[in-house]
Order: sequence, then structure tokens, then C-alpha cells
Amino acid sequence: MIESTRRTRHARMRYLLAVASLSAVACVPAHAQKSAREPAYPVKPLRLIVPFPPGGANDLLGRLLGQKFTERLGQQAVVDNRAGADGIIGTNLAANSPADGYTLLMVSTSYAMNPALHKLPYDPIKSLVPVAILGTGPNVIAASASVPVKSVKDLIALAKARPGQLNYASSGIGGFNHFSGELFNSMAGVKLTHVPFKGGGPAMTDVIAGRVEVLFNTLTPALPHIRSGKLVALGVGGAKRSSAVPEVPTIAESGVPGYEGSIWWGVLAPAGTPAAVIGKLNSEIAAILREPEVVKRLTADAAEPVIAAPEYFGRLIAADIAKWGRVARETGLKAE
Repeated sequence: MIESTRRTRHARMRYLLAVASLSAVACVPAHAQKSAREPAYPVKPLRLIVPFPPGGANDLLGRLLGQKFTERLGQQAVVDNRAGADGIIGTNLAANSPADGYTLLMVSTSYAMNPALHKLPYDPIKSLVPVAILGTGPNVIAASASVPVKSVKDLIALAKARPGQLNYASSGIGGFNHFSGELFNSMAGVKLTHVPFKGGGPAMTDVIAGRVEVLFNTLTPALPHIRSGKLVALGVGGAKRSSAVPEVPTIAESGVPGYEGSIWWGVLAPAGTPAAVIGKLNSEIAAILREPEVVKRLTADAAEPVIAAPEYFGRLIAADIAKWGRVARETGLKAE
């Protein structure tokens, strides 16, 4: 009888302990249970593919972002320049990389222009997903110091006096700078001959050397050469003057009313990258863009930080694909 009572007490005690354990698990918040199941991120180095050569705006911003990722995430972020075909080679590499959050792609407005001119090996909407927009900035028309022009009006007059004899350099066929140049030709009623390079850096090198007369480029990488006097800024493509070079008028106020050429930069990831990873990266980028040091640096380089959700960036990309497709059709712009 005593032994039977003892067994009953033991059984009841095991039952109560089991119930207590289940209750304790049930009280743990769902997000904590989820965090316990999810592996930490990141646990290894990140690769940030820049689909252009060193020296251009994409590369400069990519290196700044890579440095900040390394500081904040505790893992090295390696910038991998994969230039070619106006960004298509590097973009395709990213689109076919594992969707694990360890390969990211630095993009700019040319990403939304390529569909207008090229048959792409990836789908610009479905193959990659938006992580975050970084910022925006104007383009610039700059001339070699050896060319006798000091303004957009001077350039238009010289181009009309020497039709087809002046050349302009860009970062490549079908990119933002190519579109900007052809839009200028159309709206100014001139014919500057396009000379494509494999990136903004090489294009600037040849214009500085006087081998090409004019440059269409984003203002950010051109600024040091404008400030040193190696390039002469004729006009900026924003809707208003840039605080980085307030003395340089807009192209619209310099004889080409209605002209506007502004660029955005951002980060994409391969489709299928976990939403939690996208969210974390977007939050980290937002924090980076709020750092006073970063704001000061971007502003000094004629770029304006933009903090927004991935969905905003996705809508912007889709709208610009449609917009630049129309511009290509209206100007007859084609891949050469």
C-alpha cells in the first residue's frame, strides 16, 4: 500500500514537471523562438559586386558602403569589381549567385536603362530583389581644359559650328551617361559623337588628357578633377544647382530648358534572399546613411542620401525601366 502511494506521488510529480516545462516554452515570445532557430547573420565575409571598374561613382559609393558594413557587421565586406557590357556582366554574376545574403550588387540608374537597349541574360525585376536605395545625384557636362568652352552655351555654339566633329566620353554604351549625352544632343539640337569607355574612370582619364573633348558623367567622381582644374564643369543635370559646386549652373538654365539628368544608387540581392536578411541589411544601410560622417561625405561629393524601404526602391526601378525605355524610343538611342 505504501509502495503504491509512493509510485502515485512520483507519477503526479513527473506530470506536473512536464506541464510546467510546456508552459515555460509557451511563454517565450514567438520572435525569440524564431531567433533561436535562425542562424546568426552574417557569419562570414560579404561580397559586394560593383559591375564597373574602379574610379566611378558606383565604385566610390560601393567602397564606402563596404567599409561601413565591415565596421558594423563584424565581417569583412569585400568589393568585387566585375566590369563589362555596361554593368551586365557583373549583374548577371550577382543574379546567379547563392541567395544567402552574402552576395550583394551595387547598382545605379543604368540598371534600369539596360533593358531598353540589350537582351539581358537576367530579368531586371525578377532575378534580383531590392535591398535599399543609397542616394541620388546629378550628372555633369565637363570639358577638357584644352577645349575653348566655358559654358553649355559655348559648347552648343562650338558643336553647331563643327557638326559631328566634337566627341563626348561616357562610361559605356547604354548607361546613364550615354542616355544623358543623347538626351542633350536631342534637346540642344547638336550632334556630339559618342565615345564609350569601360567605366567612368577611364572616360575621365581620356578627357583630362585631351583625347576626347567632352565628358558626360555623374558629378560625384568628377568633382576632384573639376576642383583641381583638370576638367571644366559646364553644367549640372539636376533640377537645381548642386551645393557641391553652386557656381556651376544647371544645364536647363544654360540654354537647354527642361533638361534633367539625375542618377540614383542602390543595392540589390539575388532573388530568394531571406526576407529577414533583406530587412537587416536595409536597417544597417539606413543607420549608415544617418551617420554624420557619411552625410557630410556624400553631400560634399554631390550625392544626397535617401533612406527608404526596399519596396520603395523596387517601385523606383520599375518606373525608371518604363521611363528610360520611352526615352530610348523617342531619341532613337541604340546599342552601337
